[in-house]
Amino acid sequence: MKQMSRVFVVSALASALVACGGSGGSSSSGETGSVSVGLTDAPTMELSSVNIAFNAIRLKPADGDWLEFSLDETGVVDLLTLQGGVTEPLITNEEVPAGVYNEIRLIIDTDSSTVTTPDGGTGTLAVPSGEQSGLKLKGDFVVAADSSNNFTIDFDVRKSIVNPPGNALADYMLKPVLRLVNNLEVGEIEGTVDYTNIVQTRGTADTNGELTDCSPNYEGAVYVYEGADVQPIDLNVTRDGTNPLMVVPVTAQESGSLYEWTAAFLTEGQYTIAYSCQLDNNETDEALEFDGQQNVSVVAGETTVADPIPQP
Repeated sequence: MKQMSRVFVVSALASALVACGGSGGSSSSGETGSVSVGLTDAPTMELSSVNIAFNAIRLKPADGDWLEFSLDETGVVDLLTLQGGVTEPLITNEEVPAGVYNEIRLIIDTDSSTVTTPDGGTGTLAVPSGEQSGLKLKGDFVVAADSSNNFTIDFDVRKSIVNPPGNALADYMLKPVLRLVNNLEVGEIEGTVDYTNIVQTRGTADTNGELTDCSPNYEGAVYVYEGADVQPIDLNVTRDGTNPLMVVPVTAQESGSLYEWTAAFLTEGQYTIAYSCQLDNNETDEALEFDGQQNVSVVAGETTVADPIPQP
């Protein structure tokens, strides 16, 4: 049975006033609202750090000129520290014209952006157009008049960083996958995984050899898909069609023998989750095997607790 608990304070009035994908144009009456934009990340397992140097953020009113805010104080951000609902503020309570906006751009200092590999090495990171036109996030969102409007950009590193083709000038390439959410419209899913049980089930207890063993030195990840009853599939950024919305690594509990996970900043609706303990290359098709597949409902402002994996 799924359990829910209230974790966010949500203003019903503000929720009615503020919505992504609203209609109408920017305010021409001089009305303003305050806007805050934070950054979060869906984690990756192949790198130890992904350090992005942010120069500025630009907001585009539907009927107006670009607004730009310096991010000098933000500086270099390790995206892999922004997991499980953790955010990095980019702008906070900036006063802007009320109305509809249709694009955000993040201006990046490519020379100062790097990655760190698990062996401690530093790799260069190519960010095409990062310094000129910036990383683009298109789609309407509304800044309501006389109110605080809070948004989060989900910067999915696992989907965004690929090995560059040919004789590239950098070790890795950033092809950003960005998702903008209104903080009033999101909830989260959390749960636990009995990794030791799964390793045994797929290893020594699998006397017929019917199951694929877990990958060595890898505790696995929970795959989250939009919609109910989705057939789980691996992540392959080069593939058209179905891909998980996010892939969330499990982490050992500080006390206890289980592993835990949190999928944050999910808009209201139905999701399918499933766990795999087999490594997944994000640029190739992998025949993963999944445990604990289940449907989960997300409600804005709430945490949904998924059934334990594997289910007792």
